[in-house]
Amino acid sequence: MADDEQKVLDALKDAAKPMRPGEIAEATGLESKEVSKILKQLKSTDAVCTPKRCFYAHVDYEKSEE
Repeated sequence: MADDEQKVLDALKDAAKPMRPGEIAEATGLESKEVSKILKQLKSTDAVCTPKRCFYAHVDYEKSEE
């Protein structure tokens, strides 16, 4: 896994709540476009989930909500 992907996952895990891509970009210091690409890739591998439209969360968040 790339460093930037890990940064995004760590930010989502630390937040413990769903975040918008812009919030993730602020938390990681990455550009919004880059965050969007990473989120798309992580979603395809089921590492992140989208509990509501335009919000992303670490896959562990969804499990803790059940």
